[in-house]
This record gives sequence, C-alpha cells and structure tokens, in this order.
Amino acid sequence: MSRIAIVVVGIGLWSAAMFGAGWTWSGDRAEGSEANQRAAGAVAVVDQVNHARAAEHRQADSLATIGAKHEEDRAAAEAVPAAVVADLRNGNLRLRRQWAACETRRVSESAASTAERDALAELRAKGQGDLVRVGRDADDQLRACQSVILLNSAH
Repeated sequence: MSRIAIVVVGIGLWSAAMFGAGWTWSGDRAEGSEANQRAAGAVAVVDQVNHARAAEHRQADSLATIGAKHEEDRAAAEAVPAAVVADLRNGNLRLRRQWAACETRRVSESAASTAERDALAELRAKGQGDLVRVGRDADDQLRACQSVILLNSAH
C-alpha cells in the first residue's frame, strides 16, 4: 500500500474511533442527564409525599384535639342535671315563663298527699335538669361538628 492509502486509512480509522468515542460519550452524557432528571423527579415526589403526610398529621392532631374537647364536654355534662336541680331548689336558677305550666299543676296537686307532691316535685326537677342536659349535649355536639367543618374547609 502506498503511503497516501495508509494515511487515508489511518485518518478513516481515526475518524471512526473519534466518532465512536463521541457517540459513547454523548450516550453516557444523555443517560447521566436522564438519571439526574429521574432523581430530581423522585426527590420532588418524596417532598410532595412528605408534605402531604405532614398535612395529614396536622389535621389528625387537630381532629384529635376536637375529639378530646368534645369528650371533656360530655364528661362535664354528667353533672349538669344535678346542678340544675340543686339551683332550682335553692332559687339560684329560675326557668323561663314557658315552664310556668309545670307550676299550674300544683293547683291540682294540692289535693294530693305530701308524699305525692314531693315525688312530683322531685320528678319535675329531675325532668328539668334532664332537659337542660339534652340542650347542653346538643350544643356540645354542634360545636364539635362546626370545628370539624371549619378544619376541613381550611384545607
């Protein structure tokens, strides 16, 4: 082979080797770039998941606080009927006029024996205490429901 043919073949081999090296380097670079993008995407997903979990934990803590407050209110409501009955007897609490109908029955009770009157008065006082407790229970339940709704509407 002549010197020119050797140089041409050498340049061709050199060009082919450089083309192959460039192709490999370009492929490696593209794969590295793709790997970096995947890693960045995975990090973003992890951040979103952690953010969502943190929000869920905050909401669960808030709901637990609302539930605990509601249970405290329910426990405190146990003493309401007895306190109402005691306050009615002591005169510290007076009922509205619509409850005066209970008092008009006393005219018919005047003919009843003392024991019957005392039993009726006790029953009336207990009923009034129970009515106040029902109202308080409803208020407590409504307050807890409103707290949950406000918490959910804030998110």
